[in-house]
Amino acid sequence: MLPDIGVFGPYTYLVTEVLWGGVALGLLWRAGALRKAARTIVVLYPIAYVWDWYTLTVGVFEIRLRTGIDLLGIPVEEHIFMIVVPALVIGLHETIHHRNDRDI
Repeated sequence: MLPDIGVFGPYTYLVTEVLWGGVALGLLWRAGALRKAARTIVVLYPIAYVWDWYTLTVGVFEIRLRTGIDLLGIPVEEHIFMIVVPALVIGLHETIHHRNDRDI
């Protein structure tokens, strides 16, 4: 059984984004990849935004435990998600490869 993180009510999604964003930031900082991640996120963001806006508009999914604050037609949490996910992926990638490069 999974723990119920819904205790944060309408801030649940935001809290999870902030927590995972902190993990991503820590990994990027450790790997020295903040600029690399920022460039990639800037390029990916418009694609992610259109994809997210469309899927929410046509009803592919619904986000229940959110603040209710929308920005440019989508929840503010989704904007954060579109930054956190690639940052976490890049942070993990750079951490793994940076460590492996030192081991060689």
